[in-house]
Amino acid sequence: MGLVLTIGNQNYSSWSLRPWLALEHTGAPYESIVIPLYRADSPGRISARSPSGRVPVLDHDGLVIWDSLAICEYLAEAFPDAHLWPSDRAARAHARSVSAEMHSSFSALRTNMGMNIRARLPGYGRTPDSLRDIERVRAIWTGCRSRFGAGGPYLFDAFSIADAMFAPVVLRFRTYAVELDAVARAYSDAMLERPALKKWIQAAEAEDIIIDQFEYPPIRA
Repeated sequence: MGLVLTIGNQNYSSWSLRPWLALEHTGAPYESIVIPLYRADSPGRISARSPSGRVPVLDHDGLVIWDSLAICEYLAEAFPDAHLWPSDRAARAHARSVSAEMHSSFSALRTNMGMNIRARLPGYGRTPDSLRDIERVRAIWTGCRSRFGAGGPYLFDAFSIADAMFAPVVLRFRTYAVELDAVARAYSDAMLERPALKKWIQAAEAEDIIIDQFEYPPIRA
């Protein structure tokens, strides 16, 4: 069976993107199964593969791992040569901290500025809470880059799970034209030039699945 990663619509599913990027980085062969979300049969199809009833979910020779961060952690253990976490202990601890923060926080950003790769919605979703989330993300990016990332284009020099966790935010900032300083802009540009992320974007743009309620999210300013 090997590695089978079940994901949602690539235009909308930010949680699916994260472990997909990590899996791509390992270089291991895998099968990707896309289950469209928000359809009548979606819950049943997802529940047949995922104990939580949500995507993403990874099946590795019958071992099932669900939740984006758990899948990334599993891949880091299963493929140590991929170096999905920084080798330095301090950098690794910091990378885990910002990844966990991304995993558990930023609810206003998620709610008001949902991922929609095909859309261009400058200025939408700028609530006081989402603006605070944006500022925190910018602070994380500049802090990681200045302390740990000076030797390369990513948050911790080489690509890591932390970059996979923040990749959907890079795409959100592009969709909603979020203002970035020079450091954050350089990081965002480096992520958008990453071949794996380009591959995901191309797949999202080719999807024929359009979810009307996500195409033009309400303006809540």
